[in-house]
Amino acid sequence: MESLGDRKVLYDRSEIQTRVEELGEEISKDYRDKDLLVVSLLRGSFVFAADLVREINVPLEIDFMTTGSYGHGKVSSGEVEIIHELHTDIRDKDVLIVDDIIDSGRTLEVVKNLLLEKKPKSIKICTMLDKPSRRTVNISADYVGFSIDDLFIVGYGLNYENHYRNIPYIFTFDN
Repeated sequence: MESLGDRKVLYDRSEIQTRVEELGEEISKDYRDKDLLVVSLLRGSFVFAADLVREINVPLEIDFMTTGSYGHGKVSSGEVEIIHELHTDIRDKDVLIVDDIIDSGRTLEVVKNLLLEKKPKSIKICTMLDKPSRRTVNISADYVGFSIDDLFIVGYGLNYENHYRNIPYIFTFDN
């Protein structure tokens, strides 16, 4: 693994924290008096999801799904693999899928369609980052931390070759 060197920070720790707090307030208002289940897509969203649920001030459950489409590359393979399914019965629950980034949208399309088969009351999507220029399917998030250009970024849960997830800010990565 190379050192971090001179990288361009897109969003620092403080900017991320402020935006996550805002998202938490908005989600709390929208899910007041609802049966909220947060579904975190592993592994990329675990940092964002952990911070986000601490900012949501309504009762909630959390569960996890593990998906894969990148392997060790910078570009999605286009094939979405469901590695681990939910443990929770989502029938009649208000489901909020939390992901780190929407790129092509394929992963979220597959996950959303799979969860719709399980008859939830509602499904919405929250993503930390959105790259609308890369979308290849018709899907969008209901809650977005930041919209970004077509850059390869890491940090705050996002990785390259399974490294950099622990960096508390988001920065561009050129290798």
